Amino acid sequence: MLTESVEKGWRVVSPHFSSLLDNAIFPTLVLNQKDIIEWDEDAEEYIRKNLPSDIDEISGWEEDLFTARKSAINLLGVIAMSKGPRIATATTKRKKADKSKGKQQESSIGELLVIPFLSKFPMPYHGDKASSKIVHNYYGVLMAYGGLQDFLRERNSEYTTTLVRNRVLPLYSSCPFVPYLVATANWIIGELASCLPQAMSSDVYDSLIKALTMPDINGINCYLVRASAAGAIIGLLENEYVPPDWLSVLQVVVNQIANGEKNESSFLFHLLGTAVEAGQHIISAHIPMLISSVVGAIVNHIPPIPDPWPQVVERGFAALAAITKTWDASSAGEALEHDDKKWESAQAVIARTFAALLYQAWAVSVQSIDSADISTSPPPSCLDDASTLLGFILKSATKNNEIEELKIPELLALWSDLISDWHGWEEMEDLAVFDCIQEAVNLQRRCDSTNFLLKRISSRVSPGVDQSIIEGVSAFVTKGIMAYPSATWRACSCVHELLHVPSFSFQMQGVKQSIITSFTQAAFSHFKDLRNKPNGLWKPLLLVISSCYILCPEIVEQVLDQDDDNGFMIVASGLAHVSSKSFDSGISSVSEIKLAVITLEKFVERLVAFPLEDGNKVLQDCFVSLMEAFLHLKEVEVKEAEESDSEDIDDGYSDEEISDTEDSEDDDLEETQEEFLDRYAKAADELSEIVAGDIEDAVQDLELGPVDEIDVREEVLSLIRRHHQVLLKGLALSSGLIQQMLDAFPECTPLLQVH
Repeated sequence: MLTESVEKGWRVVSPHFSSLLDNAIFPTLVLNQKDIIEWDEDAEEYIRKNLPSDIDEISGWEEDLFTARKSAINLLGVIAMSKGPRIATATTKRKKADKSKGKQQESSIGELLVIPFLSKFPMPYHGDKASSKIVHNYYGVLMAYGGLQDFLRERNSEYTTTLVRNRVLPLYSSCPFVPYLVATANWIIGELASCLPQAMSSDVYDSLIKALTMPDINGINCYLVRASAAGAIIGLLENEYVPPDWLSVLQVVVNQIANGEKNESSFLFHLLGTAVEAGQHIISAHIPMLISSVVGAIVNHIPPIPDPWPQVVERGFAALAAITKTWDASSAGEALEHDDKKWESAQAVIARTFAALLYQAWAVSVQSIDSADISTSPPPSCLDDASTLLGFILKSATKNNEIEELKIPELLALWSDLISDWHGWEEMEDLAVFDCIQEAVNLQRRCDSTNFLLKRISSRVSPGVDQSIIEGVSAFVTKGIMAYPSATWRACSCVHELLHVPSFSFQMQGVKQSIITSFTQAAFSHFKDLRNKPNGLWKPLLLVISSCYILCPEIVEQVLDQDDDNGFMIVASGLAHVSSKSFDSGISSVSEIKLAVITLEKFVERLVAFPLEDGNKVLQDCFVSLMEAFLHLKEVEVKEAEESDSEDIDDGYSDEEISDTEDSEDDDLEETQEEFLDRYAKAADELSEIVAGDIEDAVQDLELGPVDEIDVREEVLSLIRRHHQVLLKGLALSSGLIQQMLDAFPECTPLLQVH
């Protein structure tokens, strides 16, 4: 019945398709005078309408652009996918059970009508001018091909190969070039990226590289040819359709960047960044050369007063950030033939190049701004990409003298000014800033004697005010504590390192107290907003307050006392909940547990010495959680010690034993295709949860500084000795908890049996 309905529908509609194509659809696709005017006078509008691409941050046809040409192409695509009647062949007499043969007999209107209709228009000959009817019509043919992606995806690769080889690629070798057609051909190749067979990649890339380097022809501006070629290559790379010769492509792109104008360098930087991300290990050995060329081009485009930076500079920094991440992620040592000295030399050269660029972009531009009597702060353009470069510089410095050579204090001072005034919280951008903070702290650890984080430099944001680097960084972290969940986690982790890694001198105690005040205020404010909804953010926020309290209890209590609802009791109760066994997203790492135990011990001491109204319940909760966390700490330490011993034993296995074990495991872990797909589906779900900010079970390995040297066992037992009358007799403690303490710490029997 269904087949009969399709055939009846086909008989009714088919007589009108030719008329529809001839009189309605195709005339809308052909090149017209308005297209030529826009090509010459408004290239961006031409691209937006006819060659949509992500390369110029255009939303694309699918979203918000509605034109007659777009509607015609969409309609043609729908028509091409429509099913036509069954084609009568000798195979129709075969058994009905042969379903695959039945499917092969089904035809589509694309095969029966659309492709034959387009095939009747000849390609332009060598003598045809851009104004000829043949050229205008063939422009319409190319536009039509661009709407047939879905149709071509259902054909075999030979079908698409034949179409592209015979009807698209010859345009690149015609003489003279017809820019309007070549630009559209570029766009088609990009649109068909998922349909192209890898076997023809050499011809495809040769054609696109030819278009990418096409000069202006006979008074016709070929900017759109070059831009569409870049967009097509980006589309191919994003669909994992790679060139056979990476180095040749990179060399062409870099040469074009060096010789191109501002507008063209902008899309070429985008292309370079995409190529590097797609090439990864293949091109890592060429990265030092790429960086030198790209930096030189960026410097040429930085204006005297860059507020803000032009798009070409931002795209250049984005390309450098992509190159940097590729260098870090790839096994550069392998790429450079295991030559460690060569790799170290390349790393040092890249760091010096980045340092010179950032100094030029920030410090020199600020000097220009000073002379113009305008705001003296450098522009906050592409802060994430600049932070990636700065993080690389910090990671590369391993000696004290390199800190000065790379101008690290000056760069960090300018950067900390920028991030201290940051208000554009977006997850992907902020991630690089947090990573850079981590690298700054790591460098401070490696080169402790310089103590550069505490160096005071005149602030550009607040002229006339001297500000240390750590104050600018802490201002950013303070705002991060109040931001979206993953920023809160990253910021809270930074707090512990900023408090403990630098060596605060007596003169810098005021700075230390100031940032402790800011951290406490932000963490308490955020926690108070969440206290009626227990979740994973409780832990990092309360541990921030804990670190601050251990260092400066008076400062923290002053902040908490300003709360009308008795902030100290709120924090003490919250930490007791987070530290208890019943809290789902509670403390778990040794550093987290140790920090919680020490803080709870101090809270209990405070509540016993200075009882508060309605404080008995909080005191009991704190003491019970203190005991539970104390027991938990011992369990985790024992477990880690056992795992460490196990790893030592494993390291003693011979290579042969390990190989045998791996072979055995491989045999045991063979899985079916269905199991394989299920496993990867689950992994994808877990990854999506992480991306969405599901951080309920995140574990932090906190920097505790001198707190890590505290003898936790002695602190807890000393507390019990001093206050056992109140703690063991005045509070309702379970016998099970007391017994666990006796089992774990039998030497405490005289104290605990009082209960």
